[in-house]
Amino acid sequence: MHESVDNFLHFMTVERGVSTNTLAAYRNDLRQLVGFLEERDGSVDDWAGVDDQVVTDYVLHLHDLGYSDTTRARKVASAKSLFGFLVREGHLERDPTENVSSPRVGRSLPNTLTEEDVDRLLAAPAASPVAESARDQAMLELLYATGMRVTELVSLDLEDLDFDGAAVRCFGKGGKERMIPLHEQAIEAVGAYLDSGRPEPKDKASQTAVFLNRRGARLTRQGFWLVLKNYARRAGLEGKITPHTLRHSFATHLLRGGAQLRHVQELLGHSSITTTQVYTHLTSEHVRTEYDKAHPRA
Repeated sequence: MHESVDNFLHFMTVERGVSTNTLAAYRNDLRQLVGFLEERDGSVDDWAGVDDQVVTDYVLHLHDLGYSDTTRARKVASAKSLFGFLVREGHLERDPTENVSSPRVGRSLPNTLTEEDVDRLLAAPAASPVAESARDQAMLELLYATGMRVTELVSLDLEDLDFDGAAVRCFGKGGKERMIPLHEQAIEAVGAYLDSGRPEPKDKASQTAVFLNRRGARLTRQGFWLVLKNYARRAGLEGKITPHTLRHSFATHLLRGGAQLRHVQELLGHSSITTTQVYTHLTSEHVRTEYDKAHPRA
């Protein structure tokens, strides 16, 4: 069974071009599925032994482990993708997950910062005594200027920066390339970091990276997460702030400022405009709040 999972992951990488993070999620989910099959009473030693009841038992097992609806829905979707692959490849005659429904996931609105909160966050590195403050300022300015995912940010190479054209190139999910315009403040922050704050690369592999840690290696997603938490604390921002918070704030503030939904979709690299539409609910809430504050009868 492990070999079949490996073949499926190879298919998703080569044929579907899924991102590294998506692949890691598939791998973890399917290893958990195989572990469940191997350890349950009357263990299943091949995929042909998985029937509707076994799949139902697995879904109940996930519920008993206390996973959220979102996590359980993802794990069920991973299982469905695997069994669909096994049927298409001729290893199974029927898909035992075809009658299994994924857990319903409530539509939750993304967490965003106000424009004033963003200003406080972006001002925090300038007041920081650490040697990496120029790098940190550049990263935060760049994230809010572009709405990039943190993985896209730390994957940037020097050749992706186009100061003359005031733009940056990044590669999103599935390796899709997009060019995002940069405003002057972001260009100045990144330029200042490259001129005086970027450490010496520790090896050939690090020479092309834009953002380096203090040891001269490419900064990781986890490294950026620690940076963000530090400056959020310094800025006195309460609540849950993640690297995606600046991406959500970027999209929401653009729409509030009058940007077209289709343009925001392109900037974010969403394949479907439905994904981008969640931000219109946030702007509607903002309009309602402003109405209640301003209308004499409200």
